[in-house]
Amino acid sequence: MAGENQTHVMELMLLGFSHSQPFLFVLFLAIYLATLLGNSAILALVSLDPRLHSPMYFFLSHLSCLDICYSSVTVPKILANALRPQATISYRGCLAQMFFLMVCAGAECALLAVMAYDRYAAICQPLRYTHAMSRGVCVVAAASCWLWGMLDSAVHTLLASKLSFCSAVQLRHIFCDVPPLLRAACSNTRPSEVALHTASVFVGLIPFLLVIISYLCILATVLRMPMATGWRKAFSTCSAHLLVVTLYFVAANLNYNRPSSGYSPAADTLVSTLYCIVTPMLNPLIYSLRNQEMREALRKAVWGRGKLDSPGSNA
Repeated sequence: MAGENQTHVMELMLLGFSHSQPFLFVLFLAIYLATLLGNSAILALVSLDPRLHSPMYFFLSHLSCLDICYSSVTVPKILANALRPQATISYRGCLAQMFFLMVCAGAECALLAVMAYDRYAAICQPLRYTHAMSRGVCVVAAASCWLWGMLDSAVHTLLASKLSFCSAVQLRHIFCDVPPLLRAACSNTRPSEVALHTASVFVGLIPFLLVIISYLCILATVLRMPMATGWRKAFSTCSAHLLVVTLYFVAANLNYNRPSSGYSPAADTLVSTLYCIVTPMLNPLIYSLRNQEMREALRKAVWGRGKLDSPGSNA
């Protein structure tokens, strides 16, 4: 019935899977297990190795925790639906999934900006680094990132909970997110759309610009070093980090700030999968496991070798 209130909606159909998909089940399971293994290893190493008790690794541990949450919010339900003839999710489960997904999205955007500032302070202002990134500052910064994600998510979830649906709700997606839910609604979605575009600036664009500015300052600093040292450090510090950061922010912006005229269910699913599921798997490899100190901590944990090859770091 037209105008039916959203509280009468008990179940939503997810049309991202048209039928049972055993291959996708295996693929997503492998990605999920790799994500859990890689990020859990980082959390354990940072916690157990005193050499990793520094601001950079403190924030990396929070990033790993976020990535585990990111994947765990969506992938288990995706795995269950991949083996079912018809993928479904309850209405309350949809809102809960959407809430926690956007908590992680907002918190990760802020955390990536904080991590970039940490590298800027360490390389461009080394004499002030200990004071600028003290333990208290790091704790407040990390807590603020999580709180920022929660506040942003609460706004979107509250607005989404006010939507009405005129018939059986069909989401052309593999999990619940704000854009596909808005497209399925038959009530006024303008407040939610405005909130999304506003968040794309304050939650997405501004942190991304801060990341870019931080790394430009880092690049300018290392280029003033001797040629061999400067270029090597510039490449190891900026290139891989910027690759993942750019991938994450561009994919997130495409997902939440794309005009309806350019909507494609297949493209929407691909973009969402990229930043919600693939990026959390890549972060341990890009941010940590290619770092010399992290590799040495891993060797110590596995083989009991605690001696560093060198005092430097590729972070």
